[in-house]
Amino acid sequence: MGVVNVTPDSFSDGGRWFEPGDAVAHGHRLLADGADLLDVGGESTRPGAARVPPDEERRRVLPVVRELVAAGAVVSVDTTRADVARDAVAAGAHVINDVSGGLADPAMYDVVAETGAVYVAMHWRGHADVMDTLATYDDVVADVRDELAQRLAALEAAGARPEQVVLDPGLGFAKPGSDNWPLLAHLDVLQSLGRPVLVGASRKRFLGHLLAAPDGSPAPPDARDGATAAITALSALGGAWCVRVHDVAGSADAVRVAAAWTAARGPRQDRHDDQRRPIQDGEHRA
Repeated sequence: MGVVNVTPDSFSDGGRWFEPGDAVAHGHRLLADGADLLDVGGESTRPGAARVPPDEERRRVLPVVRELVAAGAVVSVDTTRADVARDAVAAGAHVINDVSGGLADPAMYDVVAETGAVYVAMHWRGHADVMDTLATYDDVVADVRDELAQRLAALEAAGARPEQVVLDPGLGFAKPGSDNWPLLAHLDVLQSLGRPVLVGASRKRFLGHLLAAPDGSPAPPDARDGATAAITALSALGGAWCVRVHDVAGSADAVRVAAAWTAARGPRQDRHDDQRRPIQDGEHRA
């Protein structure tokens, strides 16, 4: 999933693709780099970001959605608002990517049920201006799993089909840096809910701290793409459905590496076991 931020203030690339023509051209570049899906968003969710009025969010995203769909792209709309999601699906979007998991707008689940769109429900506890105050967990993996299970149950109660739903652990959202790694290391716990999992680690703060300079200053967002690609490879090996990334080319290569690794692992293990077996009388080994 390639990120198309039609915003002036996103943490990584805010303002670079703010004009619709620039955003569409960027989407085409991401497709050429190997993106299967383009995620178009008109409101920054970086920590501390202010909300955007609904009409402004529509003005930003709908023309970009329409043009990319017309060009044959599979498009996701990154929004927490039910009305924006409904309009984007009407414009051709196939996926609603809601970082609030439906908690920001109680009408969202009805839109999911009505439209039949694929719905990404992310783990979330509050908007960008307060989320850093809500990062308290007993066991972050179990707590995130249980809260996502509640979102899944609420969606089904609203009439959404389970097969529409993808789950996202919400890396960086109401989670301090140290809490993101257990979630990545235990994707299987989230997968136990029976739904595909999307991983959105690209260029996030916890990677900046991991790659900090000797003086402790975090690595800037553009310097985090190598670490993002490493997470992509490991997420692919862990069975993730999708990764949401800014640098598609590096992550597409990482997925190819993971696929080749997985394809080689099974048969090679059988041969390795055979090589370690003692030679029997009269047997020759190549």
